[in-house]
Amino acid sequence: MDQERRQYSRIAFHAPAQLILGERSIDVVVLDLSLKGALIRSPVDTSVDADAPCVLQLRLDDMGDEIRMEAKVSHASERYAGLACQSIDLDSVTHLRRLVELNLGSEELLQRELSALLSSD
Repeated sequence: MDQERRQYSRIAFHAPAQLILGERSIDVVVLDLSLKGALIRSPVDTSVDADAPCVLQLRLDDMGDEIRMEAKVSHASERYAGLACQSIDLDSVTHLRRLVELNLGSEELLQRELSALLSSD
């Protein structure tokens, strides 16, 4: 069964972002991204609880382009947290797809991952 688990390529991506947890907004750093989520680092003395619903907002440029992902904290330890994407809008997925495509360097690999993502829903 483990052999059939689909893996999604993570791309290194070091950028500031906002993590919204209910009424609280935290400045975080995105360390990597994939079509299924992100790894973030939060500030010192800031905790993020596993299983918490959240929204990740990653600004891409000064023109207002951003990736906005509704997620769940899948794991958290010390200052690091993994986010599992639950929902993403069309503009955000388009930006994310382009980032992954540029970093993978393979249209075929990207298409396989997109197909796997769509069939897992």
